[in-house]
Amino acid sequence: MNKVHAVVDRRTILKLGGSSIAATVAAVASPASATNHKGLEPDTSHTVLPYPQQSIAPVAQFVAGTPIPFSYPDASSPCVAVKLGMPTLGGVGPDKDIVAYSILCTHMGCPVVFDSDTNIFRCNCHYSMFDVEKDGQMIAGQAIENLPKIHLFYDEKNELIIAIGIDGMLFGRQANVL
Repeated sequence: MNKVHAVVDRRTILKLGGSSIAATVAAVASPASATNHKGLEPDTSHTVLPYPQQSIAPVAQFVAGTPIPFSYPDASSPCVAVKLGMPTLGGVGPDKDIVAYSILCTHMGCPVVFDSDTNIFRCNCHYSMFDVEKDGQMIAGQAIENLPKIHLFYDEKNELIIAIGIDGMLFGRQANVL
């Protein structure tokens, strides 16, 4: 029996490897691979579930510096809405001064408390602080993320403040809408 030994040099191995990688990339990136079994493009317009709309309170119930508690987007997510008494970034209402935030600290989920003298949310567990006038920005403490802001809508016709979404991830969640 004669055995034939093929000598494969380094250049041949690199060419074969490179060709295999190029073929794999071309197959993954080709438009044909992005179609479903009926030949239609997949619907990629929704990557997350839509947020529910939830009425918080009539504008007349808001008093400057007094938080109004509510839960959003579900009963396990405590939040507060606050009228600051001056227009602010992202504020809604007739005076553009009503904002809302989750009250779960982004460090370890302890409840934060609103201080109306400074317009700051304070966490009494590990002393993180969040500035309401600066979009819930973390300004001190062990938290490394801003406080999740609740997007609000002002229904002028019915004079209601309505929660419509969240900017940021609620503490302890992999997704805000379950």
